[in-house]
Amino acid sequence: MIDRCGRNIDYLRISVTDRCNLRCIYCMPEEGIRLTGRENILQEPEIIRVCQVMAELGIKKIKITGGEPLVRPRIPGLIHQIKAIPGIEKVTLTTNGILLKKQMKELAEAGLDSLNISLDTLDREGFMKITRRDLLDDTLAGIEEAMKYPNVQLKINCVPLGIEEQNLCEIAEFAHKYPVHVRFIEMMPIGYGSSFTGMSQEKIVSLLEKKFGILFPYEGLPLGNGPCKYYTVDGFQGKIGFISAISHKFCSECNRIRLTSQGYLKTCLQYTAGRDLREALRNGGTDEELKEIIKAALSEKPDGHHFREKVKEDDTESLCMSQIGG
Repeated sequence: MIDRCGRNIDYLRISVTDRCNLRCIYCMPEEGIRLTGRENILQEPEIIRVCQVMAELGIKKIKITGGEPLVRPRIPGLIHQIKAIPGIEKVTLTTNGILLKKQMKELAEAGLDSLNISLDTLDREGFMKITRRDLLDDTLAGIEEAMKYPNVQLKINCVPLGIEEQNLCEIAEFAHKYPVHVRFIEMMPIGYGSSFTGMSQEKIVSLLEKKFGILFPYEGLPLGNGPCKYYTVDGFQGKIGFISAISHKFCSECNRIRLTSQGYLKTCLQYTAGRDLREALRNGGTDEELKEIIKAALSEKPDGHHFREKVKEDDTESLCMSQIGG
């Protein structure tokens, strides 16, 4: 799938739910969001059909997201089915880890290739402040369980907020002590995230280098599906990565599209541009018709975001990340 800018789109992120067991301050209000009725969420056969059609068009990598995807039943079974689709090379999952301890074995047996676990702090009070839930032990138990399955690549995602309760060096220690990649993800000015400035990549690098030594650009084989820039540190078992979509814009290399839990195909995180696949799925649309809808969406994929301009355009996305898919 080559878009109008000549970018090869081979990566699909699928949100399977807008529900979550946390209330992170940059993602959701404390009282939660108005949840989508279950009848309006894509069902398992519909997700599989979209994946099959996407694979025929050229999608090779699929990430399952939410909300928190593990609050939805039968995710290991869904991953097993997606892995069986011809043309799909990798299936990955992003989770907050709270429900992972009980499900990790099944996920590994289903063929999961890689796992991203969100962890913004190791400070209990800080965790409660950020997530509004006292569930740090559950996330840490999920990480510990995931480490028992070395065939599933493990990454820890941290969103620096620039608050006192976040010790980024403590998070980086996971890559120091274990074969785990730690990525620092720049705050996206989407929904509630627009209220936070976060920390610059340069400041984080400075903090880490004072503690651990020089970060050297990693030039080996790709470690994931997306645009993360990785670094090696002497003595570290894992890598340190940065996903800085605003300050180090990588739109010219974008290879992804997103499917919301309601079946809306988004071609850029900032904008509402896209197409409703659920309508076609539930109204007798053929696979060829689905392909034409997907191609039409791709033909309108923006050349890039314009977050730094801070101009609210008519088609700027107003949903929060849990509704779009993290």
